[in-house]
Amino acid sequence: MLVKQISVFVENKRGKLADITRLLARYQIDISAISIADTTNFGVLRMIVDSPDKAFQTIHDAGYTVHTTEVIAAEVPDSPGGLNHVLEILDQENVNVEYVYSFLKTTAGSALILFKMEEAQNTMDVLMRHGIKVLTQEEINTL
Repeated sequence: MLVKQISVFVENKRGKLADITRLLARYQIDISAISIADTTNFGVLRMIVDSPDKAFQTIHDAGYTVHTTEVIAAEVPDSPGGLNHVLEILDQENVNVEYVYSFLKTTAGSALILFKMEEAQNTMDVLMRHGIKVLTQEEINTL
């Protein structure tokens, strides 16, 4: 139930982000979630796409440094305190969250949040035990 995330090392220059999204558009690869963490000269672009293997190869072949990472996609109540509720559960269970970001797509009444942690399988078990729905790649692709 882990989801493949594409991570791309991107130079912080005009047009570089557009170049990557142009590649994805050309090959009909849909972006469901996107985040970029930047420094002065470089950034790490993180994406959830409908065809992660195809995206990886396309971006790699264009000369970018690209990696895949497994993350957890979870439904979080779309209300004040919804994310905090999930983070409190993870804190009580001693789960360290490395980073989070949200989807462009949502489900009725829920926000979709991506979680990256070291012990992903354990974290999925914790979330499901507390009634938090964890989505598969296939479920994300049908949104």
